[in-house]
Amino acid sequence: MTVVAIVAVLAAILLPALAGARERSRGIYCLNNTRQLTLVWQLYADEHEGALPYNMRMSGSPSPISASTVPASTNNWVNNVMTWDLSSDNTNLATITQASLGSYAADVTGIYHCPSDRVLSAVQRAAGWTQRIRSYSMNAMVGDPGPSLVNGRNVNNPGYRQFLKLDQIPHPTEVFVFLDEHPDSIDDGYFINTDSSGGYSQNSVTINEWMDLPASYHNGGAAISFADGHATMHQWVNASTLAPVVPYEANLPFQVPATASTSEGSDFEWLLDHMSIAN
Repeated sequence: MTVVAIVAVLAAILLPALAGARERSRGIYCLNNTRQLTLVWQLYADEHEGALPYNMRMSGSPSPISASTVPASTNNWVNNVMTWDLSSDNTNLATITQASLGSYAADVTGIYHCPSDRVLSAVQRAAGWTQRIRSYSMNAMVGDPGPSLVNGRNVNNPGYRQFLKLDQIPHPTEVFVFLDEHPDSIDDGYFINTDSSGGYSQNSVTINEWMDLPASYHNGGAAISFADGHATMHQWVNASTLAPVVPYEANLPFQVPATASTSEGSDFEWLLDHMSIAN
């Protein structure tokens, strides 16, 4: 009985530590994925005289920003829209390998999926699925947005500069390219939020909203890569950013709480600051 009690105590001590170590390992793997994706992105630019790959809003994306969407296109960096139904986009790896970055990644598809992302809907689990194929999205302000580009500005976010070429990014260490996106937010590969000029007014007060939400798989943080090639695990500071990792629970779009919208260290403001520069 004494031995059993000792084993139970040791298990209680060691199991949380082992679970934490396993999650840290997944975080390292995820960070490496975003670095690899950014390297692929840079290789594409090198072979296209500095021009960045297409990054367009795709038809079928349910997010509130819907201006100038395009149908499925292999010109895009990825050619799929993640959903909670049985759409083939969720599992068809050709939507990655036949898209514009596929050959630059040597058709390796594992780098598009975070190992901590195992979220599925009930209907997908019932169909025997184990995961969807993509966990990452690209900053909407880098790359050619196709028909959303009007007079040099992205109609979905006209207050910020659209970077069409690698050398147009003034501070590559500060502008993010890829990030983990929340599983209930991710649809196409186009991650966008707008500044207050894109929000709505209520009693003469401008309201900011989350339209696309970052993931928080890694102890409340997400892997994010930057235009210079480095990647970091960024921890979110506002509780409102940490939506449950459950299908249909993000309830987007939702208002950024006033304290989280304006306070120093706000997650919303941090992402805006690292998205682009003001026009």
